[in-house]
Amino acid sequence: MGAFDLDGEMILVANVDGEWFAIGNTCSHAEASLSEGALDTEGCTVACPLHGAVFDLRTGEALEFPAEEPVLAYLVTVEDDEVCVEFPE
Repeated sequence: MGAFDLDGEMILVANVDGEWFAIGNTCSHAEASLSEGALDTEGCTVACPLHGAVFDLRTGEALEFPAEEPVLAYLVTVEDDEVCVEFPE
């Protein structure tokens, strides 16, 4: 799991059991870096390091309080061993 600047947006990219996911790296509650939080591979989630809000890596949905708003989720493809994150138009 790591965070990358893609065209000015900080994106969290994670590999869970061989499947790649990308969501916005900034917690919608406290603006903390989600890439510094705990990755749960069984639940396919990440927890914010400040207050423990949990986000679904597949959808960006906020699953646990105190976050109520989702973060953006991005489509991820792998082409020739390169992980590609697609931005919505």
